[in-house]
Amino acid sequence: MLAALKHKFRNWAFRRAVESGTLVLNQRRIYILPSRQGFAFAFILLLMLLGDINYNLSLGYVLTFLLTTTAGMTMLHAFRNMAQLEIRAGYVEPVFAGEQAKFIFHFNNPGTLDRYQIHLHDDDGHETVFDLPAQRSTPVEFAIPARQRGWLDSGRLTLYTRFPLGLFYAWTYLHFDVRCLVYPKPAAPQPLPAASVQDGSGKLTAAGDEDFSGLRNYVAGDAMPRIAWKALAREQGLQVKQFSAQQGRWLWLDWSQLPNIAQERKLELLTRWVLDAEALGLLYGLRLPNGEVAPQNNRAHRAECLRRLALFGGEES
Repeated sequence: MLAALKHKFRNWAFRRAVESGTLVLNQRRIYILPSRQGFAFAFILLLMLLGDINYNLSLGYVLTFLLTTTAGMTMLHAFRNMAQLEIRAGYVEPVFAGEQAKFIFHFNNPGTLDRYQIHLHDDDGHETVFDLPAQRSTPVEFAIPARQRGWLDSGRLTLYTRFPLGLFYAWTYLHFDVRCLVYPKPAAPQPLPAASVQDGSGKLTAAGDEDFSGLRNYVAGDAMPRIAWKALAREQGLQVKQFSAQQGRWLWLDWSQLPNIAQERKLELLTRWVLDAEALGLLYGLRLPNGEVAPQNNRAHRAECLRRLALFGGEES
């Protein structure tokens, strides 16, 4: 019953659309109620008041009203600890399934007083606690486990404080238009497709101008700068220097060439090959049933291949 009431309240309190840009916490966004300790403290004050009335204790009245005033002041401090904070969502780096998605939120405290013991948590129990220095913008990292590939939304988060004495619970709800791209979990190291690699490196040797590869006999028409004059001085005859270059061969990571295994296993295997081909400096392309990525080798190409694998069979945007 209590959970149902809490759910209805959250739906009523959070009628707004998903936030974008900078959010400012004003009196319309902050809710405040006594905490469990606050209700217990109020019950004790009530008992004290009944005792004062029953025994006509003047000093008891003073103490009771003094404590009541203190409780009222803590409510104002709890509200002030969150009021006028400016919040915006930052960029989220993609991660692999099984890692922690690190959502970044930038909190700006424009006031002249520090803010203490601010909590940020979600419905699954993930939480971070931080303080905010006065007149400073502070990035806050909120980690959520990335259990499966695809888009991971931060969801609706609760920002709250019980500062200073824990008697009052002041909170608000946050739901920014921010999400993390989760790549498939890479499979264990596997050899690259043998059919696409000639010498184990994915590279072929071709004539070029980069690396010295030996000498050959002079042929009429050879360029004069290529003549090996030192070899001629050693009476080894007229010879010409040869050079070679490493010419990358296209390596296709093809879905249709994979064995008959589960879809997720295929995606994990292709993810592993993308990472390995990138690390080896190969020119590699990716072929999937819904399209292909032409062979390249750079960070943007790697990111695009991993994005295709992460969103395969689902939302592409």
